[in-house]
Amino acid sequence: MAIKLKHELIFNSYKTIDGRGANVHITGNGCITLQFVTHIIIHNIHVHHCKPSGNTNIASSPIQVVRRGESDGDGISIYGSQKIWIDHCSLSYCTDGLIDAIMGSTAITISNCHFAHHDEVMLLGHNDRYVLDSGMQVTIAFNHFGIGLVQRMPRCRRGYIHVVNNDFTAWEMYAIGGSASPTINSQGNRYTAPADDNAKEVTKRVDTNEGEWADWNWRTDEDMMVNGAYFVPSGAGLSAQYSKASSVEPRSARLITELTMNAGVFGDPRFVPFIFWIRVLFRIHLVVFYQNEIFKDNNGPMNFIGRSPCIMAHEELKRYITRRDILSNSEGECRASQLPNHRWIASTPTPSPYDGG
Repeated sequence: MAIKLKHELIFNSYKTIDGRGANVHITGNGCITLQFVTHIIIHNIHVHHCKPSGNTNIASSPIQVVRRGESDGDGISIYGSQKIWIDHCSLSYCTDGLIDAIMGSTAITISNCHFAHHDEVMLLGHNDRYVLDSGMQVTIAFNHFGIGLVQRMPRCRRGYIHVVNNDFTAWEMYAIGGSASPTINSQGNRYTAPADDNAKEVTKRVDTNEGEWADWNWRTDEDMMVNGAYFVPSGAGLSAQYSKASSVEPRSARLITELTMNAGVFGDPRFVPFIFWIRVLFRIHLVVFYQNEIFKDNNGPMNFIGRSPCIMAHEELKRYITRRDILSNSEGECRASQLPNHRWIASTPTPSPYDGG
C-alpha cells in the first residue's frame, strides 16, 4: 500500500497507525506531522522521499481546516507534542530530518527502527535558546542506524536523551551531537566507525568550545567501540545525574546483533552478520554431538528421527535467542535440504511507550 501525500498528514491526539499485515509506504509532500498532540503510536510503516509542502489549507480534523505554512520535508515532525511512540518503522531519503522533535516535545520513544540513506537523521530540540526543550525526555532504543547516514543520530539541544542498545554501523561525520548542554546517556550501544580516520569520533559538540562543554553530562557506559570508534565523555559521570536520561535497563553490547536484527518494518530484508550464523551452527553441532553420545542403541548413535537439519537449526536458534529473552514469537517453515530456510518473527524488548523517553 503506497500512500503518496499531496500535503502533510496531520494527526489528532489518541491515534495509532499500525502497518502490521500490510506493506505500508508513506511518501510525497509533507509526510507525518504531530503538532500539539498526545498519545500517538506509529508502528510498522515505511516513511521515505518526503518533500516540503504547504502554503495551503489542510484539514486538521473532520471539522476544521487550517492554513499551513511550508513544511521542512521531515519524515516525521513532532512539534509541541508528548507521549509519542515510534516503533518498527523504516525511514530514509527525506529532504530535511527523518525524525525531528522540537518546541517542548517530550516523553518520546523511538524503538526498533531502521534508518538509512540520509544526511541529518534526527533532531531533538528547536534551537539553543528555546528553554522549553530543557525538559525534553527521549529514549532511542534497539534501532539500527544503517548505510548512507552522515550525522545527527541524534543531534540534541537541551533535554535528557537515553541512547541504549542501538547499532551504529557507520557515519560520515559523527553519530551523536549536541549543543546547549543536553544530558546524553549512551549505554550498551555498538559504534562502528567509518574508514575515514578523521571521522572516528562518535560525538560532536556543535559550535561550542571545550571550556563550555566540559561540564555537560555525556557518558558512555558499556558501549562497544569498533574500527577505532571513540566517545568523548564530559561532566562528572555520576549516575544520579542521569536519572532523567535513564528509561530501560541496558543489555550487553555483545547482544546488539540479536537485539537489532529485526529493526525496521517486519518482513523487510535483514543483514545478519556471518558470525551470528557461525555461533548458531556451532550450537547445533554441540546439540548433535551430545545427543548422539547420550542416546545410543544397538545400531549405533541415534539419529534425529523425523527432524531435518533445518528444523534442528530453527529449534536451536529459538533456544539461543530465548535464552536472551528477546524472542516473542516464532514460526518456522523448513525444507530438509536447506540450512536454514525458514521464516520466523522476533521482537526485541520494547520500552514502555510513555516511560519518560
